[in-house]
Amino acid sequence: MQCEFDRTTAVSRRSGEPGRQATYDAVLDPGWVVGGGVNGGYLLSVLGAAVAETSGAFGHPDPFIVTAHYLSASRPGPATVSTSLLRNGRSLSTVAATMTQEQDGADVPRLTALASYGDLHGLTDEVATTAEEPDLPRREQCVHTSAAPEDFRRTAPLLDRFDLLVDPGCVGWALGEPSGRGMLQGWFRLNDEREPDPQSLLLAVDALPPVTFDLGLIGWAPTLELTVHVRARPAPGWLKLRHATRNVAGGYFEEDCEVWDAAGRLVAQSRQLARMPRRD
Repeated sequence: MQCEFDRTTAVSRRSGEPGRQATYDAVLDPGWVVGGGVNGGYLLSVLGAAVAETSGAFGHPDPFIVTAHYLSASRPGPATVSTSLLRNGRSLSTVAATMTQEQDGADVPRLTALASYGDLHGLTDEVATTAEEPDLPRREQCVHTSAAPEDFRRTAPLLDRFDLLVDPGCVGWALGEPSGRGMLQGWFRLNDEREPDPQSLLLAVDALPPVTFDLGLIGWAPTLELTVHVRARPAPGWLKLRHATRNVAGGYFEEDCEVWDAAGRLVAQSRQLARMPRRD
Protein backbone atom coordinates (compact mmCIF):
# COMPACT_ATOMS: atom_id res chain seq x y z
CA MET A 1 0.00 0.00 0.00
CA GLN A 2 1.36 3.41 -1.00
CA CYS A 3 2.32 5.73 1.85
CA GLU A 4 0.35 8.92 2.35
CA PHE A 5 3.25 11.22 1.48
CA ASP A 6 3.98 9.40 -1.78
CA ARG A 7 0.31 9.26 -2.71
CA THR A 8 -0.33 12.97 -2.12
CA THR A 9 2.83 14.18 -3.88
CA ALA A 10 2.46 11.97 -6.97
CA VAL A 11 2.34 13.48 -10.45
CA SER A 12 1.30 12.02 -13.80
CA ARG A 13 2.74 13.10 -17.13
CA ARG A 14 0.19 14.71 -19.41
CA SER A 15 2.41 15.65 -22.35
CA GLY A 16 6.01 16.06 -23.45
CA GLU A 17 9.01 13.83 -22.89
CA PRO A 18 10.89 13.16 -19.63
CA GLY A 19 14.38 14.58 -19.98
CA ARG A 20 13.25 17.56 -22.07
CA GLN A 21 10.05 19.53 -21.65
CA ALA A 22 7.00 18.00 -20.04
CA THR A 23 3.73 18.86 -18.32
CA TYR A 24 2.47 16.97 -15.28
CA ASP A 25 -0.87 16.84 -13.51
CA ALA A 26 -1.04 16.86 -9.72
CA VAL A 27 -3.71 17.17 -7.03
CA LEU A 28 -2.82 19.25 -3.97
CA ASP A 29 -4.22 17.41 -0.98
CA PRO A 30 -6.24 19.42 1.60
CA GLY A 31 -4.46 17.58 4.39
CA TRP A 32 -1.35 19.72 3.83
CA VAL A 33 -3.01 23.08 4.46
CA VAL A 34 -1.63 25.41 7.12
CA GLY A 35 -3.01 28.86 7.86
CA GLY A 36 -4.00 30.59 4.65
CA GLY A 37 -2.48 28.19 2.13
CA VAL A 38 -0.85 24.88 1.33
CA ASN A 39 2.44 24.17 3.13
CA GLY A 40 5.46 25.35 1.15
CA GLY A 41 7.54 22.22 1.80
CA TYR A 42 4.72 20.01 0.53
CA LEU A 43 4.39 22.13 -2.61
CA LEU A 44 8.13 21.80 -3.19
CA SER A 45 7.82 18.02 -2.83
CA VAL A 46 5.08 17.88 -5.48
CA LEU A 47 7.08 20.07 -7.85
CA GLY A 48 10.17 18.00 -7.01
CA ALA A 49 8.41 14.80 -8.06
CA ALA A 50 8.00 16.23 -11.56
CA VAL A 51 11.60 17.46 -11.65
CA ALA A 52 12.83 14.02 -10.55
CA GLU A 53 11.08 12.38 -13.51
CA THR A 54 12.64 14.89 -15.89
CA SER A 55 16.19 14.61 -14.50
CA GLY A 56 15.86 10.92 -13.69
CA ALA A 57 16.00 10.18 -17.40
CA PHE A 58 19.70 11.05 -17.12
CA GLY A 59 20.37 9.09 -13.94
CA HIS A 60 19.89 12.12 -11.70
CA PRO A 61 16.94 11.27 -9.40
CA ASP A 62 17.88 13.17 -6.23
CA PRO A 63 17.54 16.85 -5.31
CA PHE A 64 20.83 18.61 -4.62
CA ILE A 65 19.79 22.28 -4.87
CA VAL A 66 16.25 23.60 -5.17
CA THR A 67 15.44 27.31 -5.12
CA ALA A 68 11.77 28.25 -5.26
CA HIS A 69 9.89 31.54 -5.34
CA TYR A 70 6.31 31.43 -4.08
CA LEU A 71 4.20 33.70 -6.23
CA SER A 72 0.68 33.23 -4.86
CA ALA A 73 -1.14 31.16 -2.25
CA SER A 74 -1.90 27.64 -3.46
CA ARG A 75 -5.19 25.94 -2.68
CA PRO A 76 -6.18 22.28 -2.50
CA GLY A 77 -7.20 20.80 -5.83
CA PRO A 78 -5.81 20.22 -9.32
CA ALA A 79 -2.45 21.74 -10.25
CA THR A 80 -0.10 21.60 -13.20
CA VAL A 81 3.70 21.39 -13.12
CA SER A 82 5.65 22.30 -16.26
CA THR A 83 9.32 21.34 -16.47
CA SER A 84 12.09 22.28 -18.87
CA LEU A 85 15.60 20.83 -18.92
CA LEU A 86 18.17 23.63 -18.97
CA ARG A 87 21.35 21.58 -18.74
CA ASN A 88 22.37 17.95 -18.52
CA GLY A 89 25.86 17.58 -17.07
CA ARG A 90 27.89 14.60 -15.92
CA SER A 91 26.94 14.96 -12.24
CA LEU A 92 23.92 17.28 -12.26
CA SER A 93 20.89 18.08 -14.38
CA THR A 94 19.33 21.52 -13.98
CA VAL A 95 15.61 21.93 -14.54
CA ALA A 96 13.26 24.91 -14.47
CA ALA A 97 9.79 24.13 -13.14
CA THR A 98 6.60 26.10 -12.52
CA MET A 99 3.41 25.07 -10.74
CA THR A 100 0.13 26.66 -11.80
CA GLN A 101 -3.54 26.36 -10.88
CA GLU A 102 -6.60 27.43 -12.81
CA GLN A 103 -8.40 30.34 -11.18
CA ASP A 104 -11.23 32.34 -12.77
CA GLY A 105 -10.46 30.78 -16.13
CA ALA A 106 -6.75 31.65 -16.10
CA ASP A 107 -3.62 29.68 -15.21
CA VAL A 108 -2.17 31.35 -12.13
CA PRO A 109 1.47 30.63 -11.23
CA ARG A 110 1.86 29.41 -7.64
CA LEU A 111 5.60 28.80 -7.44
CA THR A 112 8.53 28.64 -9.79
CA ALA A 113 11.81 26.90 -9.13
CA LEU A 114 15.28 26.21 -10.47
CA ALA A 115 16.51 22.79 -9.38
CA SER A 116 19.74 20.82 -9.79
CA TYR A 117 19.33 17.07 -9.37
CA GLY A 118 22.01 14.37 -9.24
CA ASP A 119 22.71 10.98 -7.69
CA LEU A 120 23.43 11.08 -3.97
CA HIS A 121 24.63 7.47 -4.12
CA GLY A 122 27.65 8.77 -6.02
CA LEU A 123 28.92 11.06 -3.25
CA THR A 124 31.93 10.19 -1.13
CA ASP A 125 31.58 9.51 2.60
CA GLU A 126 34.10 12.22 3.53
CA VAL A 127 32.55 14.64 6.04
CA ALA A 128 34.22 17.65 7.63
CA THR A 129 31.81 19.97 9.40
CA THR A 130 31.72 22.26 12.40
CA ALA A 131 27.93 22.08 12.54
CA GLU A 132 26.60 20.70 15.82
CA GLU A 133 23.77 18.20 15.97
CA PRO A 134 20.73 19.47 17.92
CA ASP A 135 20.77 18.36 21.55
CA LEU A 136 17.20 17.10 21.89
CA PRO A 137 15.54 15.42 24.88
CA ARG A 138 14.43 11.84 24.39
CA ARG A 139 11.28 11.53 22.30
CA GLU A 140 9.13 10.45 25.23
CA GLN A 141 10.10 13.71 26.97
CA CYS A 142 9.09 15.91 24.06
CA VAL A 143 5.70 17.48 23.33
CA HIS A 144 3.62 16.00 20.50
CA THR A 145 1.89 18.53 18.29
CA SER A 146 -1.42 16.87 19.19
CA ALA A 147 -1.10 18.91 22.40
CA ALA A 148 -1.21 22.19 20.45
CA PRO A 149 -4.15 24.53 21.11
CA GLU A 150 -7.32 23.34 19.37
CA ASP A 151 -7.86 26.59 17.46
CA PHE A 152 -4.33 26.31 16.06
CA ARG A 153 -4.80 22.67 15.04
CA ARG A 154 -7.98 23.56 13.13
CA THR A 155 -5.93 25.86 10.88
CA ALA A 156 -3.12 23.33 10.40
CA PRO A 157 -4.41 19.90 9.32
CA LEU A 158 -0.89 19.09 8.06
CA LEU A 159 0.00 18.29 11.71
CA ASP A 160 -1.91 15.03 11.21
CA ARG A 161 0.35 14.02 8.31
CA PHE A 162 3.42 13.31 10.46
CA ASP A 163 4.69 12.91 14.00
CA LEU A 164 6.36 16.05 15.31
CA LEU A 165 7.78 15.95 18.83
CA VAL A 166 8.89 19.41 19.95
CA ASP A 167 11.59 20.16 22.48
CA PRO A 168 9.77 21.23 25.70
CA GLY A 169 12.04 24.27 25.84
CA CYS A 170 10.50 25.51 22.60
CA VAL A 171 6.77 25.35 23.41
CA GLY A 172 6.44 28.34 25.71
CA TRP A 173 4.62 30.20 22.94
CA ALA A 174 1.62 27.88 23.42
CA LEU A 175 1.40 29.09 27.04
CA GLY A 176 1.91 32.74 26.21
CA GLU A 177 5.53 32.55 27.36
CA PRO A 178 7.76 32.44 24.25
CA SER A 179 11.48 32.19 24.96
CA GLY A 180 12.41 35.01 22.56
CA ARG A 181 15.44 33.06 21.28
CA GLY A 182 14.04 32.64 17.79
CA MET A 183 14.66 28.88 17.73
CA LEU A 184 12.47 25.78 17.43
CA GLN A 185 13.61 22.17 17.30
CA GLY A 186 12.15 18.69 17.49
CA TRP A 187 11.88 15.13 16.20
CA PHE A 188 10.13 14.40 12.88
CA ARG A 189 8.78 11.34 11.12
CA LEU A 190 6.20 10.90 8.36
CA ASN A 191 2.98 8.94 8.76
CA ASP A 192 2.95 5.22 7.96
CA GLU A 193 6.46 5.04 9.44
CA ARG A 194 7.69 5.98 5.98
CA GLU A 195 11.44 6.19 6.08
CA PRO A 196 13.06 9.48 5.04
CA ASP A 197 14.59 9.88 1.60
CA PRO A 198 15.93 12.86 -0.37
CA GLN A 199 12.47 13.71 -1.73
CA SER A 200 10.89 13.89 1.74
CA LEU A 201 13.65 16.25 2.93
CA LEU A 202 12.04 18.95 0.76
CA LEU A 203 9.08 18.73 3.12
CA ALA A 204 11.05 18.28 6.34
CA VAL A 205 12.76 21.68 6.03
CA ASP A 206 9.35 23.37 6.32
CA ALA A 207 7.59 21.06 8.79
CA LEU A 208 8.09 22.94 12.06
CA PRO A 209 5.88 25.93 12.91
CA PRO A 210 7.33 29.29 11.85
CA VAL A 211 10.24 30.21 14.07
CA THR A 212 8.47 33.50 14.82
CA PHE A 213 6.23 31.54 17.22
CA ASP A 214 9.19 31.51 19.59
CA LEU A 215 9.19 35.32 19.38
CA GLY A 216 5.55 35.52 20.44
CA LEU A 217 4.27 36.20 16.91
CA ILE A 218 1.69 33.53 16.21
CA GLY A 219 0.12 33.11 12.78
CA TRP A 220 0.62 32.07 9.19
CA ALA A 221 3.97 33.26 7.81
CA PRO A 222 3.82 33.07 3.98
CA THR A 223 7.07 31.89 2.37
CA LEU A 224 8.44 34.14 -0.36
CA GLU A 225 11.59 32.21 -1.26
CA LEU A 226 12.98 28.88 -0.11
CA THR A 227 16.33 27.34 -0.99
CA VAL A 228 17.11 23.75 0.00
CA HIS A 229 20.47 21.97 -0.13
CA VAL A 230 20.28 18.19 0.21
CA ARG A 231 23.67 16.92 1.40
CA ALA A 232 23.21 13.16 1.80
CA ARG A 233 20.71 10.32 1.68
CA PRO A 234 19.20 10.09 5.18
CA ALA A 235 19.53 6.96 7.27
CA PRO A 236 16.31 5.19 8.31
CA GLY A 237 14.67 6.49 11.47
CA TRP A 238 13.60 9.76 13.04
CA LEU A 239 14.94 13.08 11.82
CA LYS A 240 16.02 15.98 14.01
CA LEU A 241 14.89 19.44 12.86
CA ARG A 242 16.09 22.84 14.01
CA HIS A 243 14.82 26.23 12.80
CA ALA A 244 16.38 29.54 13.78
CA THR A 245 16.23 33.21 12.83
CA ARG A 246 18.74 35.98 13.44
CA ASN A 247 17.14 38.89 11.65
CA VAL A 248 13.57 40.12 11.83
CA ALA A 249 13.23 43.41 9.99
CA GLY A 250 10.87 45.37 7.78
CA GLY A 251 8.04 42.89 8.13
CA TYR A 252 10.13 39.91 6.96
CA PHE A 253 12.31 37.29 8.60
CA GLU A 254 14.76 34.64 7.47
CA GLU A 255 14.48 31.08 8.74
CA ASP A 256 17.43 28.70 8.63
CA CYS A 257 16.77 24.97 8.96
CA GLU A 258 19.02 21.99 9.59
CA VAL A 259 17.89 18.37 9.18
CA TRP A 260 19.91 15.63 10.89
CA ASP A 261 19.33 11.92 10.39
CA ALA A 262 19.39 8.99 12.82
CA ALA A 263 23.08 8.42 12.08
CA GLY A 264 23.94 11.92 13.32
CA ARG A 265 24.62 13.35 9.88
CA LEU A 266 23.53 16.74 8.57
CA VAL A 267 21.50 15.68 5.52
CA ALA A 268 19.73 18.90 4.49
CA GLN A 269 19.91 22.65 5.04
CA SER A 270 17.60 25.42 3.95
CA ARG A 271 17.00 29.12 4.20
CA GLN A 272 13.77 30.90 3.47
CA LEU A 273 12.54 34.47 3.52
CA ALA A 274 9.00 34.84 4.80
CA ARG A 275 6.55 37.55 5.78
CA MET A 276 5.96 38.16 9.45
CA PRO A 277 2.65 36.86 10.78
CA ARG A 278 -0.01 39.51 11.17
CA ARG A 279 -0.22 40.61 14.78
CA ASP A 280 -3.99 40.19 14.76
